[in-house]
Amino acid sequence: MQKKELRAYIRELKRQYSHEQLKQMSSAITNRAIDFIHNYDKKDGCKTILLYHSLPDEVYTHSLISSLSDKGYTVLLPTVIDNENMELHIYINDEEYHVGAMNIQEANGDAFDCYEKIDLAIIPGMAFTKDGHRLGRGKGYYDRILQKIKCPLIGLAFPFQIVDNIPCEEHDVKMNYIIS
Repeated sequence: MQKKELRAYIRELKRQYSHEQLKQMSSAITNRAIDFIHNYDKKDGCKTILLYHSLPDEVYTHSLISSLSDKGYTVLLPTVIDNENMELHIYINDEEYHVGAMNIQEANGDAFDCYEKIDLAIIPGMAFTKDGHRLGRGKGYYDRILQKIKCPLIGLAFPFQIVDNIPCEEHDVKMNYIIS
């Protein structure tokens, strides 16, 4: 399948689940993510985590964001600044958001551009392969920002988002881990 066809296929699979079902499935995935982060922190140290504020059809991250922040981690969330780029902002709390591009909740905290200080990055995707290839929504926002990040990259995915093959291009960045 080509990227466009694969996106349509995954969208159709997502439509088979209610928002509540996706949220329930997300709970197990985010619990695994918390365990991963805790173990990673014990071994390698972890203070700053890039996350995403999930859309209704993505692995639900809202409680993960506040939980990690409550545990003392600096949580970064992307903000779309134009048709091609995102910048990162520090998450403060659940009241400090604004609705940005594509109706995504974006953090109102200070801008953050010390990419070398990011310890882990948790990234959304339409689909992933077991070996880390990622299919985004097609705008390339994450591809551009991931070029600047050198920490481990983690994709969060529902089980039906794990596919055998994704057409890859030179600029595509592989995930180090997929949590499903």
